[in-house]
Amino acid sequence: MNDALGYAQALLRGERTVLAALHETLAALRAAHARLNCVSLWTPGVAEAQAAVLQAELAACSSDAERAALRQRRPFFGVPLLLKDVGPATAHPQVPSRMGSRLFGEGGQVWPAMGTLAERYLAAGFVPIGRSTSPEFGISPSTEAAAYGGPTRNPWHPAHSAGGSSGGAAAALASGAVPIVHANDGAGSIRIPAACCGVIGLKPTRGLMPNGPLVGEGWGGLTIDHVLTRTVRDCAAALDATAGADAGAPYAGPGRPASYLAAMAEPPPRRLRVGLIDRTFDGDAIHADVAAAIRALGQRLQSLGHAVEVATLPFGTLDVVRPVMHLVGAGTSMVLQGIERQRGRPIADGEIEPTTRGAYRLGATLTGADVLAAQAALHALGRRMAAWHQTYDLLLTPVLAEPPAPLGRWAMTNPDFLDYRIGPQGLWRYSPYAPLANATGAPAISVPAGLARDGLPIGAMLAAPFGEDALLLQVAAQLVPGEVAMPGR
Repeated sequence: MNDALGYAQALLRGERTVLAALHETLAALRAAHARLNCVSLWTPGVAEAQAAVLQAELAACSSDAERAALRQRRPFFGVPLLLKDVGPATAHPQVPSRMGSRLFGEGGQVWPAMGTLAERYLAAGFVPIGRSTSPEFGISPSTEAAAYGGPTRNPWHPAHSAGGSSGGAAAALASGAVPIVHANDGAGSIRIPAACCGVIGLKPTRGLMPNGPLVGEGWGGLTIDHVLTRTVRDCAAALDATAGADAGAPYAGPGRPASYLAAMAEPPPRRLRVGLIDRTFDGDAIHADVAAAIRALGQRLQSLGHAVEVATLPFGTLDVVRPVMHLVGAGTSMVLQGIERQRGRPIADGEIEPTTRGAYRLGATLTGADVLAAQAALHALGRRMAAWHQTYDLLLTPVLAEPPAPLGRWAMTNPDFLDYRIGPQGLWRYSPYAPLANATGAPAISVPAGLARDGLPIGAMLAAPFGEDALLLQVAAQLVPGEVAMPGR
């Protein structure tokens, strides 16, 4: 299998050296980047040094038992890993971040310390090769940052969006150049690009992944990190290697199985009750191809023995998206004000994109009471979803209400952030589903659900109660038993 675990196992068997495999992957990724504009920073020197360390460890193994122990300790031995350009969890002093912004120049911001998640990636055997593209400060579901000189393109159709904010990650993965990529998710930023590019993306339960030590949380608890993959087993194995709260985490992590990978290999423990939604939360119709794909996936779940029925939720789309966007605006404003204090001067309009400026302005107008009211609204949604899950084990929805958008449609040119996100023609109509799991902290996974008539991928989203990440992986493994389809294959 050409996934990350398969890549690591081939290296441990000595089929090629870690350095040779690294150079092959870098060449493939450079070719993909030339087509897709998916990489924001290259760190070949850092990667080569890490590859040499790993190769020396393998050379020191003198028996099968020692090689097996190395595989146990480093399950992703020698696997190249792109880190997303946004987020402090993967801070690495030798791998700067540009945050998708012209503020930091092509060299990026140098991190003052190593993120706990970055440390866990290194311990698992990953080799950091650079950073993937993201919209500025991660506030758009389409990766079209001006800082990178052009948009990131979808490998299935280059005129369409690869999603966001982990768009570069998804494009690189779906191109076939790399077997796994880091991503993070504050309002759908793992699941939206997974859907746009036909790969697998799990947003874990709040508190399950480390976020420190540089910050305690992102966007009031909305954000969390994980990976995008081409197999469910890679998704599960990456959780095994990295999950668990770090010291001083503000949220208690949920209980975990001994191994997500082992749990994934088991069938779901019972006949599951699945509530299917093929319209918006408000009952509005969505793109016909998307609705048909979700109904077909519901039929597949039914054929697997689960009980699927059309369901509704006790709230509307804007009940979710509006408070989420208030927290996104407040978080963006906090970051930008910190940069201004550090620089000793205001950020000029030409230094950030108009929509980012709009988010800054929104955050600056919100009072402390406004921010707490937004958090209270999300906590109330969490309670209501917990009650809903007394009837249904899983929620099945699309990831997006239509296939991946043409590039330019969601470029960050609108200076009114709220209009961009929740205005009459705003993003909430394109992405009405994904923010709910960020609002409640519950886990949700995007899996491929087929192709639209124009050949663009459609993603389905399964969401479970808080802490039921293993259950989502079990069901995803039923739906995607092997590797996902790739563009042109």
